[in-house]
Amino acid sequence: MSDPRLSAASQEGSGQPSGEAPCGICRLHGDGEAAARDEILRQGPWLLRHHPRPAPLAGWLLLDARRHLGGPIDFQPDEAAAFGPMLQRCSALVRTLTGCGRVYVIAFGEGARHLHVHLIPRHGDDPASEAWRVADLYRAVASGERAAAPQRQVEELVDQARKLTAAWR
Repeated sequence: MSDPRLSAASQEGSGQPSGEAPCGICRLHGDGEAAARDEILRQGPWLLRHHPRPAPLAGWLLLDARRHLGGPIDFQPDEAAAFGPMLQRCSALVRTLTGCGRVYVIAFGEGARHLHVHLIPRHGDDPASEAWRVADLYRAVASGERAAAPQRQVEELVDQARKLTAAWR
């Protein structure tokens, strides 16, 4: 659904500029299988999705710019105005879905130079999700040293998130 307050460029996944190396996030946004599995919401300039498998934690969501851009410094004015409210809604969604006490918000932009903000549930009783230990957890799951979040739990969480965000449209 489009939002009349946002520019057309902000609402379309406009892809990356020609001449740049292929962007993994842009490719992911066009992957129907990944969308069916992980995507929760496309609204205006944003795409909300669950972390791809293997997911370090159930409820580890990502808020992506649909337009290829490196970070907030590249926002159009309407994207900048919409970012805070969407980030707040998505953070509240993570808390609702997981029951976590806090939600970490992290964006680096080195692995993929396309804005994708990690929304990570911080459970007070799980030391693996504490501060920078969450990066160790991420690497351990990626390398197979630690088990990923259970597939069924992630699927159920994505289904629940889709139902909850349907009211946002």
